[in-house]
Amino acid sequence: MKKTVFRLATAFFACSFFMGMAQTKSLKTNMLISEKPFGTTPSNEAVTLYTLKNTQGMEVQIMNYGAIITKIIVPDKNEVMEDVVLGFDQVDDYIKDSPYFGAVVGRYGNRIAAGKFSLDGKNYTLAAQNNGQHLHGGLKGFDKKVWRTVSKNGASLTLAYLSKDGEEGFPGNLEVQVTYTLGDDNALSMDYVAKTDQSTVLNICNHSYFNLSGNVKRDVLDHKIQLNAPFFIPIDKVLIPTGEIKAVKGGPFDFTSAKKIGLDINAQDEQITLGGGYDHCYAFDKAPGAYGKIARVEDPTSGRVMEVFTTEPGVQFYTGNNLDGHLVGKYGAVYNKRTGFCLETQHYPDSPNKPNFPSTVLRPGETYTSKTVYQFSVQ
Repeated sequence: MKKTVFRLATAFFACSFFMGMAQTKSLKTNMLISEKPFGTTPSNEAVTLYTLKNTQGMEVQIMNYGAIITKIIVPDKNEVMEDVVLGFDQVDDYIKDSPYFGAVVGRYGNRIAAGKFSLDGKNYTLAAQNNGQHLHGGLKGFDKKVWRTVSKNGASLTLAYLSKDGEEGFPGNLEVQVTYTLGDDNALSMDYVAKTDQSTVLNICNHSYFNLSGNVKRDVLDHKIQLNAPFFIPIDKVLIPTGEIKAVKGGPFDFTSAKKIGLDINAQDEQITLGGGYDHCYAFDKAPGAYGKIARVEDPTSGRVMEVFTTEPGVQFYTGNNLDGHLVGKYGAVYNKRTGFCLETQHYPDSPNKPNFPSTVLRPGETYTSKTVYQFSVQ
């Protein structure tokens, strides 16, 4: 009887949540979303691959396994269309061994120290699967789940997932959705919404690895990046924040003016050594929840430019330090060290254990919202 009541309660929770959300979707467009089967999971769940294409020829492919972005195809300065994200051609490869390529990660993107936190006087223990720390939602986080398809209205694809109370150690039944929208301005927007029936912690982000050279022809060390972030979050030897928020000015972490990713990536600096390069959260100087441009990346050879906008207070800048060549992806590309970079818009790592960081607590009756946009152009 208890299991039946639980199923009815969670079904009602999901249904009522999306009935409310459906009223907000009214975008008119001539664009179409196509779809095709993309294999099955080991538990025989069907995986579907969706393709969004705008009138400029830009194409984005997303599958409902992990809400993963598998391709982003954009033009270079000579109008050559190529893929600018790392990934695989088959769902089996994502399931077998993927460093979160293109995935939505959660409940908690990034790290929680020792996999432990307290909330409202109660202690919670999570998987500590990454050097003794909790990372990206645990052993089977959002990136390893088949999401439900809620709507596909031409320009937008909405996927949803119900994370049940106790999943991976987190409290509360959490209903989360992500809407991918491709605009004719070559902007891909990701809008996240979530609700919970118990107080919990939440930090969702997309974990795409970018390489603007196209089809991974070169590494990313010559890419130029500008981050509108005057601060970064120092880490300890297990990559957990020390609690300090440090100014970047004048050091190897200063990207307030555009510079090559590779310029200071091997600097004699303790934080560079600890991260094996850049694997740090940058903190913005903007009002909580304010939407704005936080990054611009350019590949001088191809002329491709990516600008990033978000409502989040931080971004994890990761330079593919742990890619070691054992993965072979699309186009036969070998994913060696520094063949991709990530800009994971998010709250700060280990916020549940750092009272001075912006809160990641979500309570019943509240609605979690977050927006990130990747906009592509040429220089």
